[in-house]
This record gives sequence, C-alpha cells and structure tokens, in this order.
Amino acid sequence: MNAPSPPFCTVAIDGGAASGKSSTARGLSTRYHLLHVDTGSHYRALTHLLRRRGQPPEEGEALDEALADLPLSARVDDHHAVLLAGEEPVREKDLRGLEVNEWVSTYAALPAVRHRLLALQRWFVPFAREEGFAGVVMEGRDIGSVVLPDADLRFFLEADPDERAARRRAEGQEDTIADRDRRDTERQSSPLVCPEGATRIDTGSLSLPEVIARVGDAIERFREKA
Repeated sequence: MNAPSPPFCTVAIDGGAASGKSSTARGLSTRYHLLHVDTGSHYRALTHLLRRRGQPPEEGEALDEALADLPLSARVDDHHAVLLAGEEPVREKDLRGLEVNEWVSTYAALPAVRHRLLALQRWFVPFAREEGFAGVVMEGRDIGSVVLPDADLRFFLEADPDERAARRRAEGQEDTIADRDRRDTERQSSPLVCPEGATRIDTGSLSLPEVIARVGDAIERFREKA
C-alpha cells in the first residue's frame, strides 16, 4: 500500500537582501518536494527588462504601457519556478549584475510593478497543486504580509548588514545592503516587514543546514497535525 501524500503546505519566507532566503528555500524545496518561487528574481527580471527598454522608475502612463507589453510567463525547472520574458528565461548574469542590484529596489517600490507581478506570484500555489508538488516555498520581501498572508508557515530571516554584505562579496557580487534595506522598508507599497505572527530566524548565528532544519521542523510538525 502506498503511503498517503503529505498535506499541501505553503511556506512564506521574507527577509532583506542576502539574509539567506534563496539558499534556505532551495534546500527546503528539494527536501520536502516543494515548488520554490523566488519573487526577488521576478523583480530583478522586470528591472532588467525595463532598464533595457529605457523606462525610468516613474509611475505614469509610459510605465503602465511598458509593463503591459512585457510578455511574462513561467516554467518549472526541477523544483524552481523560472520567470520567462517571451519564451526565454532572463539570464542569471543579467539578474545579478551591478545595474540591477542598484536599481531593483527602486523599481520594486512602484505600485504598478508590484501589481504586475502579484497575480503571477499567487498563481504558483494552484499550479503547484496541479503539478503534484507537496507545497510551495515562496521567498521575497512581502510574501507573508501581502502575497500569501494566509500561508501555513511564515518566517522572517535576518542578519547583521555587514554579515549580509560579506555574503554578497563571497558570491562575487557587490550590493548596497544598507541602502536596499532602507528603500525596501521605507517604500509605501508593500514594504519589507516581519509579518505579525511570523517566526524570526537570525541567520547570522546559524549555518545554512541549521536554518533549513529549523524551518523543516516546522514543516514536519505541520504535516503531523494536518
């Protein structure tokens, strides 16, 4: 007799730049057969495409038209949801380039940009169910507060800004962590906050396996209770 399938679980992971969201989500997605949705890469892709079109980060008709003309869709590679521009994924080197690092928080603060991506991000939950995943682990800056406020499990990862900047340098990237934190937390549309009731995890004092294990324990408890 086959073992019963685990209950479908939605996991929201929020936090600032280089707080460990993506590494944690990737580890969880493989261990628990969850669809990994990196919403930060969505904003990076949109920033890259808008910069390439010469569209400044300003609300108005021009931005609305530029966003409407962008042919966004998605596909799944292994456990990871990849944003497509037309039929091709945006290249990783373009997503992580210095220009995108500098501008992504500015574009992400625009309500029109956030609205353009919100429905797509929420769509991944029913998509994951249809595709037979055991759940979704979605990471970003407003997942537990805006995108999936009713997620089964919500976490907020944090670490000292100097520690996070060092992580970026170790990855061969330059990132203005303090400036991005300020822009992300001060923006009026869906600011970076720790959602009420979310579990805070200081990733500066834990190894990546320890962070994954801590969130994993919560997933296993959820499955036991369901």
